[in-house]
Amino acid sequence: MKPASTYRVQVRPDFDLHATADLADYLAALGATHLYTAPLLTAAPGSTHGYDVVDHSRVNPELGGEPGRERLVDALRAHGLGLVVDIVPNHMGVAVPAANAAWWDVLRRGRESRFAGWFDIDWSRGPLRLPVLADDPNALDDLKVVDGELVYQESRFPIADGTGDGEPKDVHRRQHYRLISWRLGDTDVNYRRFFAVSTLAGLRVEDPAVFEATHREVLRWAPDGIRVDHPDGLRDPAGYLARLRKAAPHAWLLVEKILETGEQLPREWPVDGTTGYDALGEVCGLFVDPDGEEPLHRLAGEPSWPGIRYQGKKRAATTLLAAELGRLAQLAPNVPHAAEALAELAAAFEVYRSYLPAGARHLASARTEAVRRRPDLAEALASLSTRLADPADELAQRFQQYTGAVMAKGVEDTAYYRHTRFVALNEVGGDPARFGVTPEAFHRAAAVRQRDWPRGMTALSTHDTKRSEDVRARLAVLSEMPAEWAATLRRWTRAAPLADASLALLLWQTVAGAWPVERERLHAYLEKAAREAATSWANPDVAAEAALHAAADRAYDDPDLRADIDAFVATITPYGWTNSLGQKLVQLAMPGVPDTYQGTELWDYSLVDADNRRPVDFALRREMLRRIDAGWLPPVDATGAAKLHVTSRVLRARRDHPFDRYEPVAVEGPAAEHAFTFDRGGVVVIATRLPVKLAFRGGWGGTKLALAPGRWGDVLTGRTWQARRVPLSDMLSAYPVALLVVKS
Repeated sequence: MKPASTYRVQVRPDFDLHATADLADYLAALGATHLYTAPLLTAAPGSTHGYDVVDHSRVNPELGGEPGRERLVDALRAHGLGLVVDIVPNHMGVAVPAANAAWWDVLRRGRESRFAGWFDIDWSRGPLRLPVLADDPNALDDLKVVDGELVYQESRFPIADGTGDGEPKDVHRRQHYRLISWRLGDTDVNYRRFFAVSTLAGLRVEDPAVFEATHREVLRWAPDGIRVDHPDGLRDPAGYLARLRKAAPHAWLLVEKILETGEQLPREWPVDGTTGYDALGEVCGLFVDPDGEEPLHRLAGEPSWPGIRYQGKKRAATTLLAAELGRLAQLAPNVPHAAEALAELAAAFEVYRSYLPAGARHLASARTEAVRRRPDLAEALASLSTRLADPADELAQRFQQYTGAVMAKGVEDTAYYRHTRFVALNEVGGDPARFGVTPEAFHRAAAVRQRDWPRGMTALSTHDTKRSEDVRARLAVLSEMPAEWAATLRRWTRAAPLADASLALLLWQTVAGAWPVERERLHAYLEKAAREAATSWANPDVAAEAALHAAADRAYDDPDLRADIDAFVATITPYGWTNSLGQKLVQLAMPGVPDTYQGTELWDYSLVDADNRRPVDFALRREMLRRIDAGWLPPVDATGAAKLHVTSRVLRARRDHPFDRYEPVAVEGPAAEHAFTFDRGGVVVIATRLPVKLAFRGGWGGTKLALAPGRWGDVLTGRTWQARRVPLSDMLSAYPVALLVVKS
């Protein structure tokens, strides 16, 4: 069963498969056709996200195990719903070695283990290096031998046969692994990691035997859809996806692939599309005022985005990912300064990775930029480029895996926290340099999506987004009123000074976008932001973080500042609601298969993971939906019921109508630029954009929507029209959005 829409649930130990099964009736009533779950295979003990799989052969018992999965499937089928599952082919969790039988066997038997080929390990560097010790030269003094295992603090490790006699440190020296300081994780490990996470070890899923062993259980479930996590980490994404498609020929197949502006998913991939970060950027950009770019840039007064982006990538390439860089350089021993050249090339790469041979142009472009920045490396870059362009060369294969990690760590997790001019744009798959998306540009992109990827997912919020859709929608209001925002920012920074101007901008935009936000949530976010901005999780700047937290505390403890924040947020919030409803309607109705992230059918002002995995009050949502279905037309107010109303009505329309074409609809009159409209084949979407300027000009005036002949009904209000030219002041009098369905 192909989906018309999905609803993402973060299945986790405190909201397990049984709790998820109990949502089936609600999701069906909402209008979703498929449940889209977080990974369900056995993960590290206590995992709250499931991406650290330790056993591919069974459903996570902490989620309810196989009985829980069967109950979930039965509940979904009973309500006419399908299931889309998330899988993690790139890596396994190794934080708790005893929980991962394959990893445990490799530690015990080394290269002789039957699982040694599962993991991407550089055995040429000797024993497997595990960064688990305290940063203390005497850390190994704490080793013990207990019940035939090597024990360090709370961690246990196997002992190879015949090597268990003697002092603990002597036993350690005889193992197939070496325990090293946690601080050496970025430089000295000899296994491929997921990005810079040493507790996630890369898999060699390109090996057919590894593929079969790690996919057998998921394929046995025969899910309706499969979402592939992080294909950029694979050695051969195209080959992997071809094998997966052959194994699941009828599944809806998606890849979590981040596309840069203008980049297209490889057409030869046998998939239905991406998980929708590209659509997210298009939709959110539609509600950002391009006229705000210059004044907000002047307000920030920071270096340009390309420079910050380059610096973040270069630092990630040479520090966080130094171990991976060293492994690459070892593959080019005859090239002087190979490591420097490879790092420079990765920092200049304009996309996450190329897919040779088709992506060779990205390599050429990066080489040109790298030579411009470092002409002294021109000879090394020339020597490397021939090999890097050869898809069969191991150096080229590993470099493609490396560039994706450099982009993720250098841009998403560093530069996005340093370039704070307008953080609504600093989103996964976004582009802070693209300030807004014009209606014309959106229409062009939507037409391409309808033509090439009509079954790809679209999204507004995910478990990976830096801030929720409603936070971004409210922040978009600032782009329409940069002068007012600048004046407000000056007042707040005077009341709570902060030496780091960039972090001050981040702090106060976060407050403006998410207020009222609980103090502990804001502090948790700011700690993460400060450490990402400085790439300093290992060595946090205690004084700078203390100053940041002190400034945040003033927002709660200074009565004058708090009153000012309350007043400003109260001013922009109604406009943010208009943006939220507009972007939700557009995302749910545009070409593609829309996903609704758990809980976002009401206002949701979540920040980055793990804030966006907080419990969802489904009982409240059920009751609100019941009232709406009983005839209540909720106002646009703080309850968020209006968003639930819009979400449910559009999802039901997607379920009941084909949505088989995409055409812009004409709007005529003085405020035409504020109406965004399109026809999906007998279903017309109308959204309000730039609501501040619309209010300033006095509303819609004589602006009219041009409808095709027929009788049209708005599914949000129940009102009907037959006129060819309908005044928007009439049509949008109850809500700032409308969804018209032709009646005859």
